Amino acid sequence: MEASRHQDYKPGDQVVLNGWGVGETHWGGLAQKASLKGDWLVPLQAPFTPAQAMAIGTAGYTAMLCVIALERQGVTPEKGEVLVTGAAGGVGSVAVAVLAKLGYCVAASTGRPQEAEYLKSLGAAEIIDRNTLSAPGKPLAKERWAAAVDSVGSHTLANVCAQMRYGGVVAACGLAQGMDLPASVAPFILRGVTLAGVDSVYRPRDQRIEAWARLAQDLDVAKLAAITTTIGLSQVVETAGHLLAGQVRGRVVVDVNS
Repeated sequence: MEASRHQDYKPGDQVVLNGWGVGETHWGGLAQKASLKGDWLVPLQAPFTPAQAMAIGTAGYTAMLCVIALERQGVTPEKGEVLVTGAAGGVGSVAVAVLAKLGYCVAASTGRPQEAEYLKSLGAAEIIDRNTLSAPGKPLAKERWAAAVDSVGSHTLANVCAQMRYGGVVAACGLAQGMDLPASVAPFILRGVTLAGVDSVYRPRDQRIEAWARLAQDLDVAKLAAITTTIGLSQVVETAGHLLAGQVRGRVVVDVNS
């Protein structure tokens, strides 16, 4: 913090910003300096360094919100397997690492078989081919998952819901496959499945602070190096193309000074 008119912050404070449209509808997402609303910020959570906080980023913070959503619905490791879709992406990678550290048996769904060892190194017990979930499926399938974190949407989310155990919970936070949800009400009215929507962009401040505190407690920072790739500002446009094509693993941190 270089200057502040906000009552909660003073020059010298270290802060984190996720969401609020910065980089989308508000300038400054890739700037060396930015003028921002103080209410958008939260204090940098010890023991994270600024570089580690950005390695976690919005994706990791969203993953933690998903884990908290599952916990609030009563999901515990004893309930059974937890599925993470889009597992090699940013949200998925952190979700796998956090859930594994908390003692859950994690199945990681990915369309990149070459990332199997990477996902196992984060704690995944099983690798699922995303093609088994991404095509149109049955309204109700064989029960398997106690819970799931989904960042894919569309047919994948519909199939995940159809495969949930009785009383299962799905935390949905993304739409990598699509914004549609071609599902039926069967899992919800016949198995009592809960679909918990997770927004990270406009999350209240107290919940943001809670998520970052939990990350400090439940994310093995030693795994951040494997999850993270650092690029220079000149590489952003090229990397964005790879990201949209589903070719980026984990998190990408932009060093705006290079």
